[in-house]
Amino acid sequence: MNIKAILNSQFGYDEFRGSQAQVIESVLKNQSVLAVMPTGQGKSLCFQLPSVILPGLTLVISPLIALMKDQVDQARDHGLKAAFINSSQKGDERDRVLQKVASGDITLLYVTPERFRKKDFLDVLAGLKVSLFVVDEAHCISEWGHDFRPDFTRLGDYREQLGNPVTLAVTATATQSVQKDILQQLRLPAETVVVNDDIDRPNLSISCLDLHGIESKIRAFIGLHHQYPGSKIVYFSLITSLENFSRELRKLNIPHRVYHGQLPPPVRKRHQQEFLSDAQGIMLATPAFGLGINKPDVRAVIHGEIPGSIEAFYQEVGRAGRDGQPAQGILLYDEDDVTIQMDFLKWANPEPEFVRSVYHLLANNPERVKAEGLDFMRQQLHFYHSRDYRLETALNLLERNGNILGGRPNDGAMEDWTVIEPPQGEWMDVEYHDKRLKGQQRKLLQMVQLTRAEDMKSDILKYFAKDDLLSPPGAGLL
Repeated sequence: MNIKAILNSQFGYDEFRGSQAQVIESVLKNQSVLAVMPTGQGKSLCFQLPSVILPGLTLVISPLIALMKDQVDQARDHGLKAAFINSSQKGDERDRVLQKVASGDITLLYVTPERFRKKDFLDVLAGLKVSLFVVDEAHCISEWGHDFRPDFTRLGDYREQLGNPVTLAVTATATQSVQKDILQQLRLPAETVVVNDDIDRPNLSISCLDLHGIESKIRAFIGLHHQYPGSKIVYFSLITSLENFSRELRKLNIPHRVYHGQLPPPVRKRHQQEFLSDAQGIMLATPAFGLGINKPDVRAVIHGEIPGSIEAFYQEVGRAGRDGQPAQGILLYDEDDVTIQMDFLKWANPEPEFVRSVYHLLANNPERVKAEGLDFMRQQLHFYHSRDYRLETALNLLERNGNILGGRPNDGAMEDWTVIEPPQGEWMDVEYHDKRLKGQQRKLLQMVQLTRAEDMKSDILKYFAKDDLLSPPGAGLL
């Protein structure tokens, strides 16, 4: 079958980009593939197009619950029979999707790895042929990666249970050691095709400004805003930092939009759509913004706080200049932000015992939780730090893993939450937790070292080319 003809007729494109054609042709020849392709290179096409041709089911495992609906909507716009199943849906909705999958009405299905713990899901898969097993954000499988997810380590087992189907693992950022770990963890055959697109973006310049305090960051931003006309994204690790920055911009009458998890979904969606259509727009956002967003004319991505890893930094600045025109990636570096980021890593990785406490608090006090919300829970858990987000993180983890069901808390309200089952599995193991936290701390150290580089971009490219698997934790890798 002519894949270029399908590219045009089904997806509306005239030419493949980068290594897309090589990846698709390999998959259609029953060859498993690990594809490392830079942000904006069109990784999703590499499995969406084969799903049109292959018999049976293309199963996509992704950690990005927040993006699944948009990904499925886009796939359906191209005429694909796509759906997703995750914890954001009610039980009857998930059942309807499963029925369509079982009857063959769905041929492209997005799920999280946690879904494999559900017997009804496994029963449906047992009666189907999975033609293509896709691992999106494949770096999450590696303890050496910047976003290790314990549940991803079971994907090799799940793949074997499905009869070792042809597998496509895709990621935008993976060092050589992480690539080796992905191949090993998924138990992919020796003849697996490894595709590394050139991650260098010649049109993208990367630099760092050494600053101190929000006032100096505001002054630097205003200078950059005038120096580089066009749309910009400014990233922050903490919502409080984003809001403080937004407040100062409003005082200066600088129009902008904000995007973070505490905004109601309709507001986030409206701000996103407005930004996409604004050639001069400024978006202040947390890192979740930009995933799956196709805006080619972003002229600068500015980090208002140091990100947690070189991988995250390069992936995020890669959202600038996708149209091939000159673009900037700039870090506003304040060494005091490193302490905040260290605390943030701890809050983003609550201890298993803390997660269990949150679950039991929900299970044992349903009426008080519904009536008094997060304030009651914080009081019972005995912590009051204004930037301590362990409770919110624990609730998100419990929801993502199917232990509780309901909408995310908004303004502290908890009326819609129900308890399903106690948390268990690898993600609740203390050893896994400690490895994840230490790995993220090591990545942050490498990012701090990068701020001292004479040529940041050159050192980033060296970082991704270097095999660092045997380097001791904390060793300088640049």
